[in-house]
Amino acid sequence: MSSSSRVVEIEVVVADGGARKAAEGEKQPDPVVNVYSAAAYGDLERLRRFVELDGGGASLAVPDGNGYHALQWAALNNYPHVALYIIEHGGDVNAEDNSQQTALHWAAVRGATATADVLLENGARLEAADVNGYRAVHVAVQYGQTTFLHHIVSKYGADFEALDNDGRSSLHWAAYKGNADTIRLLLFMDANQVRQDKNGCTPLHWAVIRGSLEVCTLLVHAGTKQELTLRDRGGFTPLQLAADKGQRHLSNILSNATKVSFGDKYCSGRLGKHLIFLESLLLLVFGHGLLFLLPWRRKWCSTELAETLQATSKPIPRGLIRRNYSWGLILVPLLLQAVGLSYALLAR
Repeated sequence: MSSSSRVVEIEVVVADGGARKAAEGEKQPDPVVNVYSAAAYGDLERLRRFVELDGGGASLAVPDGNGYHALQWAALNNYPHVALYIIEHGGDVNAEDNSQQTALHWAAVRGATATADVLLENGARLEAADVNGYRAVHVAVQYGQTTFLHHIVSKYGADFEALDNDGRSSLHWAAYKGNADTIRLLLFMDANQVRQDKNGCTPLHWAVIRGSLEVCTLLVHAGTKQELTLRDRGGFTPLQLAADKGQRHLSNILSNATKVSFGDKYCSGRLGKHLIFLESLLLLVFGHGLLFLLPWRRKWCSTELAETLQATSKPIPRGLIRRNYSWGLILVPLLLQAVGLSYALLAR
């Protein structure tokens, strides 16, 4: 894949807007010298002085020497009050840099939801695309900003199925980056798992290429047999790619997934995605205590997922969880699965 973004990184400033402390006794040069650095460091008082007292208002409407706008710097470091001031004093909320990225793209890099709200409530184009076809949803996924992605999708209706210039969706990028949390969110939102990019790759192909065991397991568990049989432009299925790269454990997971099982009949597709979401919530609440369920999971649903959890999880010391708590860990997931299976049987 091509590089994820062309946004230029700057020094991360501390919460009070100051630069990193210089060595003791060493005089630190003032980093705020114009409207761009004032916006980058969140120094609203100095920014006002540059704009209102020094007659530099035009600077908010034009880029710096590298083609970047003051509003982009404020968005990158999540200074919503500075962003609002810039917009109210001549800054273009949809101004583009040389790669056609807007301030919203830069807000997505750092997951700056507060600044994104200011931008979008003041006319920012939600689906603006840069030279690579990347929208804010793509940039958020590329930088692992799952909360930001959920925010702009749920609150503003951002199109998480939008494609970049290479035909890749947010799910393709999440699989490539190996971000399991983003994968879970996109699967719960019913993202398309069988879409192929210009190279013929599905998200599962990219997960295999990157060797991401957890992401492959999630995609296989939530998907259908179709993703396992699709071939890329080189004629490879995900299983063949894994074998070609010598990824034995991935090959075993993908090979087992091609076999018909109870889980294939009742725990795949949209129902499976909802079960994954419920499973994720349980893992967050109960942690590795759910590993007590591995024998049951191996018998009924997703053998490869159970094997993966057993292989990648740390052993649990005896006596760590009380007996009554352990029974709760067993009964709650059992009830959830029973409801899901009943739903599947009634829907047949």
